[in-house]
Amino acid sequence: MVKITEKFTIGNELGFHARPAALFVKTANSFQSEILVKKGAEEVNGKSIINLLTLAAAKGDKILVTACGEDAAEAIKNLRKILIDIFKK
Repeated sequence: MVKITEKFTIGNELGFHARPAALFVKTANSFQSEILVKKGAEEVNGKSIINLLTLAAAKGDKILVTACGEDAAEAIKNLRKILIDIFKK
């Protein structure tokens, strides 16, 4: 099984709020890989908007996104694009 982890810094003034979280979850759910998002000691299922929002990730926070599965590389590639687009705004 393939496992890929990438680190991202939240640059959006509003943090990882509902709209980007919904887009992230929609994209994550299009892959078979397990998607995990970690902030500090808390790690949640990246395919659940409720779980993502419980992280309360604010501007400047660092998150780790991990994809585990056969399509992990493609999942990370697509999630990276979303996170970079969201966090640079």
